[in-house]
Amino acid sequence: MNRTPLFPAAAGVRPEAPPGTGIRPAHRSGTGPVPLPVPAAVRFRAACPDCRGRFELAAAALRLAIGATRRTTFYTFTCPECGASVRKPAGERIIELLTGGGVRTLRLHTAL
Repeated sequence: MNRTPLFPAAAGVRPEAPPGTGIRPAHRSGTGPVPLPVPAAVRFRAACPDCRGRFELAAAALRLAIGATRRTTFYTFTCPECGASVRKPAGERIIELLTGGGVRTLRLHTAL
């Protein structure tokens, strides 16, 4: 059985390029997730509760607000069909999808 880890960096092993290729691993100054580029063509399906229109929006058309509670965690957009401002709750899965798709995020803080 081959015991080579699928993700060498996660196992504490730094991946090496074959000798003579001139390829060197990129320098990483810390630990944590590596940011992945987001394709410009990412689109999100959405619906307007006012006009009941269904459409796709680019990441730039959405805003995500993450608060301390479910009530203060939501995403917003403007309906392209009727112009209504729409605010919908965002659970954990929606937050993952929106942040992974490049939606701008605002973190709400409570007053001390």
